[in-house]
Amino acid sequence: MNDHLTVDGTALVVAARTDAADGVAALTLRRPAGGPLPAWDPGAHIDLLLDGGLIRQYSLCGDPADEDVWQIAVLREAQGRGGSAYVHEHLTEGTEVRARGPRNNFPLRPAARHLFVAGGIGITPLLPMVEAAQAAGADWRLLYGGRARTSMAFLDRLARYGERVLVRPQDEFGLLDLTAFLGTPEEGTLVHACGPEPLLRAVQERCAAWPPGTLGVERFAPAQPAGARAAEAFEVVLARAGRTLTVPPDRSVLQVVTEAGVPVDFSCQEGTCGTCETDVLDGTPDHRDSLLSEDERAAGDTMLICVSRSRGPRLVLDL
Repeated sequence: MNDHLTVDGTALVVAARTDAADGVAALTLRRPAGGPLPAWDPGAHIDLLLDGGLIRQYSLCGDPADEDVWQIAVLREAQGRGGSAYVHEHLTEGTEVRARGPRNNFPLRPAARHLFVAGGIGITPLLPMVEAAQAAGADWRLLYGGRARTSMAFLDRLARYGERVLVRPQDEFGLLDLTAFLGTPEEGTLVHACGPEPLLRAVQERCAAWPPGTLGVERFAPAQPAGARAAEAFEVVLARAGRTLTVPPDRSVLQVVTEAGVPVDFSCQEGTCGTCETDVLDGTPDHRDSLLSEDERAAGDTMLICVSRSRGPRLVLDL
């Protein structure tokens, strides 16, 4: 089953392309005839609808006040699934592409103090957050790691902040010293992290003693669930469609629903992007995504149907 969206997205053209770092292409996108694009806030991402049914999510890393363009930065992933290679090989200046969004699952929440942790291309959603925190007069610091300085994008944009930004390439400093950077829990402090999964796990471990809700993370790949229940068959009731379907152990809710001809927006199929998030009217979801917060999971009134299942024999969804 290919990645899919039920809408065609917004027609865009690549207005400019530059090298933001080794292996990182920065693209400026605009409407072919010009004009404002949908507004966005720091932490938002868009879906690029690429040829061959590929749909990939990229964080917006430009200036939200510039209404006529969107900027993204794409790392060419040697072991990727084809999306980043397509962007690097085909999206040159003047190329047309379609996009969906923006959507924000990683918002910058108000706080007196912010601690930002970026690993590699994870700087992209954090860069507008840093600039917003600075504009708001908040106390903030950024710890930014990567393999080497040459692989770390937007160092020029961050240079003006001086000692607020700690640039720590691994070939010079080793692994990021999260213990020293995060310190002890402080009232009114929020932590925001984006990067590879080992870094995010390490940040989560060090924030375990902080107040609930302190940490916000953005993942580019799904986390490996701990102690996932064995998949079992269950019924899913589609309240608006008036249909009841059986979800077997080897199929997802999303697969069963779309194969039954019920239109649903979806994209990553990994539980990271939030496109397929669906309201739960009855029943208890078995959350297997990498996106929802602990509070959202506990509430049980929404689920990502591409990966999550049911804890009981029956779920009623707002579909």
